[in-house]
Amino acid sequence: MKGIGIDFGTSNSAVAVFDGVNVRMIEVELGAQTVPTAIHLDRDFQALTGSVAIKSYVEENSDRRIEMTAKLIAEVESEFEGSESEGVGNQKVYGAVEDHDLPGRLFLGIKRLLGKENIRRLMVFDRPYRLVALITPILLSFRNAISTAVGPVAKGIYMGRPVEFEGSDAGKNALATDRIQESSTYAQLGQVTFYPEPVAACLSFVQENNIKDGSTVLTVDFGGGTLDLCLVNYQDNQFQVLGTEGVALGGDYIDQLIYKKLIFPELGKGVQWSRMVDGMLVTTPFPFDQYEKALLNWTITHTLNQNQYTATIAEYLAQNDTEQEKLLRLQDVIRHNYSYSIFQQIKAAKIALSDAENTVLSIPELQLEIPLNRQQFNDIIAEVMDALQLCIDNLFKNTQADANTLDYVVRTGGSSRIAAVLALLESEFPNKVVQHNTFTSVASGLAIASYYAYECKL
Repeated sequence: MKGIGIDFGTSNSAVAVFDGVNVRMIEVELGAQTVPTAIHLDRDFQALTGSVAIKSYVEENSDRRIEMTAKLIAEVESEFEGSESEGVGNQKVYGAVEDHDLPGRLFLGIKRLLGKENIRRLMVFDRPYRLVALITPILLSFRNAISTAVGPVAKGIYMGRPVEFEGSDAGKNALATDRIQESSTYAQLGQVTFYPEPVAACLSFVQENNIKDGSTVLTVDFGGGTLDLCLVNYQDNQFQVLGTEGVALGGDYIDQLIYKKLIFPELGKGVQWSRMVDGMLVTTPFPFDQYEKALLNWTITHTLNQNQYTATIAEYLAQNDTEQEKLLRLQDVIRHNYSYSIFQQIKAAKIALSDAENTVLSIPELQLEIPLNRQQFNDIIAEVMDALQLCIDNLFKNTQADANTLDYVVRTGGSSRIAAVLALLESEFPNKVVQHNTFTSVASGLAIASYYAYECKL
């Protein structure tokens, strides 16, 4: 008998097995305890998942010139009149503008869409894919890893779920879990049990640290896509959930804030553009806003490598001698599809500031080094810290719990290691804050819950 837990995350996923004594992480990819929650489909609809999917997508769009064209979707018979001709002819009808040379599609963060009733299918080239179909290869990679590590997949797999899936519909949680369950069936995982992610992290902490009965634990699960809080009382190997709170903010959003604040000015945001228009010298800001959305979403940065964007940069470089270095960087980011690499360097700098007061955000591809200290970083993420404070306040207000009765405050998830998060929690709950298995606590707890067949409903 083994318990198996799958942490199907927004940004990253992990799988664990528990034999009643020890928890072991299952490597979905060689040498990795966590993998990106990603799928890549090529034009033959062959799927790649995890880090291989990302690597393939980044490489195939480096130095690829984009030409967007409108697709002919129909020809309709229509009457026309004119001074030279009248009669009946065929009128061509064009659909959306598309990149017809795109080698493959990459999908990240599909979990964010699962609770949204109005999003049922996404177009993959000319084929409408149900969300269920898009996540099935990802779950199948988990199933194959489990089979390799522990043998045939048995009944009793537990899968995590956030406190609240994203979406505004009242039935978003049920819809999301129904979709995941259908995909799990196709991936031969069978019937899965959904268990709250922050409660699973708490269970992992209790199991590993031999926590005494009667303890009250606040779990702060702060990952790449979501921030979840869960207040529980642990008694007789059971959890009584006193309250939960959550918000769709995480490390990915923090990375975008850093990109906007520190990288954008080095790529041309705020640069003044002087040029001759109708014989007059006109000075206006360079239209950097046209590039911002695609730069912040690295999966579509390559779409900027088309004439309507690159020609504007070329025109600036031809007419301006000042601050050309910045626009040359922007040109390189677009031409060589560097945004993914930039985000990786941002993550590295963010992680460094968890343990150090100062670091350097280094982007070798652009020969760019930006000093960054913890206070600057704290200023950048002020709105995120406000959201965490609000979650804490709402949780204790809604549960009417006394913070003084807490025994432990458990931090887990990559974003929970941010120094400002620790400082805020320490100020609210002095001497009660502990860090637990930053990236694997949820999967571990799910495996333990699976082994003991625990139940927990929010």
